[in-house]
Amino acid sequence: MRVIAYYLPQFHAIPENDEWWGKGFTEWTSVKNAKRLYPGHLQPNVPADLGYYNLLDPDIRQHQADMARQAGVEGFCYWHYWFGNGKQLLEKPLQQVLESGEPDFPFCIGWANESWKAKVWSDITGKSDKTLIEQTYKEEDIELHFQNILPLLKDKRYIRVDGKPLIVIYRPFELPDATNFILRWNKLAKDAGLKGIYFVGHTLYSTEIDKILNLGFDAVNVVRLGDCRRDKRMIIRNALNLLLYAFGFIPFVYSYRAANKVLVGREGERENVFPSLIPRWDHTPRSGKNGFVLHGSTPQLFREQVLKVKNQINKKDEEHQIVFLKSWNEWGEGNYIEPDKRWGWQYLDNLAKAIKE
Repeated sequence: MRVIAYYLPQFHAIPENDEWWGKGFTEWTSVKNAKRLYPGHLQPNVPADLGYYNLLDPDIRQHQADMARQAGVEGFCYWHYWFGNGKQLLEKPLQQVLESGEPDFPFCIGWANESWKAKVWSDITGKSDKTLIEQTYKEEDIELHFQNILPLLKDKRYIRVDGKPLIVIYRPFELPDATNFILRWNKLAKDAGLKGIYFVGHTLYSTEIDKILNLGFDAVNVVRLGDCRRDKRMIIRNALNLLLYAFGFIPFVYSYRAANKVLVGREGERENVFPSLIPRWDHTPRSGKNGFVLHGSTPQLFREQVLKVKNQINKKDEEHQIVFLKSWNEWGEGNYIEPDKRWGWQYLDNLAKAIKE
């Protein structure tokens, strides 16, 4: 298994977040303020070994890489925030990794191509009238953006598939002309001495796979959280919770054990479809009672999910036995695998055991 873990760089202060949310705001602000919203709700989550870290500390980044390597993770996929006209945010951690050469651990990028709304860090729907920073797509920005990331793509640590650097596009349908964009970047990559780009489209719904591939993407990463929320069996099993959610008493709560049957789909057997591993999910630190929770996750249940996915992809070419872990450190969405005070290293240990079995 080539396990690539999504990596959130929102753990250091930036002037924009200071202005929008208050001095010193990071993802930890929401995590520390999380509340227990129903009986048995496991909040707040408290980091263990690494504490409430700052990602501008190179020692922290080295510790993360060491932990990930020990657990069998191939590399990190850093979320990359490029808004157009040369404007980017949260770029410093990866820029420091590039410039320092440390840690010596594989990485790639996922372009989170969406506008930041006023509730982007606090509402799972992302809906709000106020746009903090807008995602734009201008013709002249295509080459500027490529040249900006070219030093990353040429780095010896950059993750490659079929000899090409891998790039995830978070919202493939948001690109005004995805096919043209892919052609342009492939040409620019070849002109720069690369074999091209291996484009992976990201989606929450298995029904969108072929639509994304038809745009010219090489592969699709399916995060079946969308399927989970639409699945009739899940809705029936969690009917009472959904009723309580509708009246504003509790968040949108589903059983993780039941969700495990939906989160792994047959499409993952396809050579160009990369499934996802979801250790847990609890969006309430950002969104309160508007959040979505997969309740009852345990390291053992997560291990079962890993084994299902591993069995599903083992007939593929080794190069394409890619699985995306969502996520390494999305603490505000409750989908992290770093050690916490409740479970310690158990999620990491169960990931490592399942990979070796």
